Amino acid sequence: MKKKLVVLLAAAVAVMTVITGCGNKATTSDNGSTPKTAANEEKAKGDTFTVGFDAEYPPYGYMDDNGEYVGFDLDLAQEVCDRNGWELVKKPIDWDSKDMELESGSIDCIWNGFTMTGREDDYTWSEPYLDNAQIFLVSADSDITTQEDLSGKNVDVQAGSAALAALKDQEGLVKLFANLTEVPDYNTAVMELESGAVDAVAIDRAISYGYIKDGKVKALQAEISKEQYAIGFKLGNTELRDQVQKTMDEMIKDGTVDKIAANYEEDHIPESLCTGK
Repeated sequence: MKKKLVVLLAAAVAVMTVITGCGNKATTSDNGSTPKTAANEEKAKGDTFTVGFDAEYPPYGYMDDNGEYVGFDLDLAQEVCDRNGWELVKKPIDWDSKDMELESGSIDCIWNGFTMTGREDDYTWSEPYLDNAQIFLVSADSDITTQEDLSGKNVDVQAGSAALAALKDQEGLVKLFANLTEVPDYNTAVMELESGAVDAVAIDRAISYGYIKDGKVKALQAEISKEQYAIGFKLGNTELRDQVQKTMDEMIKDGTVDKIAANYEEDHIPESLCTGK
């Protein structure tokens, strides 16, 4: 699939609502600093900051027509690096191997439309910055209109995704399916949907509109689940999380996050994130 900016449906704007206040602040010690442990890492000027991301997840992270890795979250990461004097390293990863990449230290964080909902205890998180939901896509000419219509149908979902986690929490829904198949990425899933190999795809609403705009698929109205996006660090790495969060807070306050979001206005990323607007 040609990797380019997606044009999201206007109807989706109300769904991807801005999170007012962005949740709770990071916990610190009594003197205002996070106690250092073996898991913590404080980066100095000149250090690299390696972001792990799914290179097929527009508009948050993807490869453009020039072969460059771009996206909303990568732009935010670049600004964080510029302000801290770090070199940004953009590392595309197999999404199903994201935990191994983080635990091994080959990446510093996962920053790519990463769902914290249901994973709160698995990572050290930034504050959430975006609301999202999980939905089903079906063929544009399909007579499937409700989740109940998926009874006896074949459904694809990306391995290691929030959509898969959401379905695992809804055993009653999954039992309706004839088969639930894990595939490596959403491009594969949607290609199988368009070819008729499967009847539906469970997917993040945030990226579904890139496929909907071609008119070959449509979304079911009912949501599988709601979720929030945040930046995920290795569990216990509060030092680096706090550095990044402090910079993000400054970017929000001075309007930089709004300006970056405005560059993706056609993708319907909210123009104001975590600002209470």
